[in-house]
Amino acid sequence: MAPGIRSRLVVRSVQKVSSTRAFARIAPHLVPAMDRAVHRLTRGRVLLSAQLLPGIVLTVRGARSGLERRTPLACMPEGEGGWILVGSNFGRPDHPAWTANLLAHPDAVISWQGEDIPVRARLLEGEERDAAWKAVLAFWPPYATYQARIDREIRLFRIVRGGT
Repeated sequence: MAPGIRSRLVVRSVQKVSSTRAFARIAPHLVPAMDRAVHRLTRGRVLLSAQLLPGIVLTVRGARSGLERRTPLACMPEGEGGWILVGSNFGRPDHPAWTANLLAHPDAVISWQGEDIPVRARLLEGEERDAAWKAVLAFWPPYATYQARIDREIRLFRIVRGGT
């Protein structure tokens, strides 16, 4: 089997698994912990989850505590110096905590491919959100499954270079 076909089959298989309710229960506990450990051990050069989807580590102050919080996240790169972050929380009912942190403190830092980059985040709304959502679904179709199983609207953020 050709390498390109094999990698497409792996991606499709992972997309199927990541759309399951079992994955939604287990992944929020397992994936970030593994990513943090590998990211720390490789001094920011590797995120395990980024082997399938591009990934960052977001550092932002907590909305209530004000303490720095580090969260490994999948992202959708947008050209030079921009990314879309998807607050899917693996299709769980509540918004992930990092989204509240970004709403309260939009200036943050990301670790992207081993480089720490100051960024500013903005919650997407209306037509801008609709256009980004279409792009996100083309990029990673399981987000549609996550949205279908929850009542809240998944938050999308655009982050760009130039925060703090």
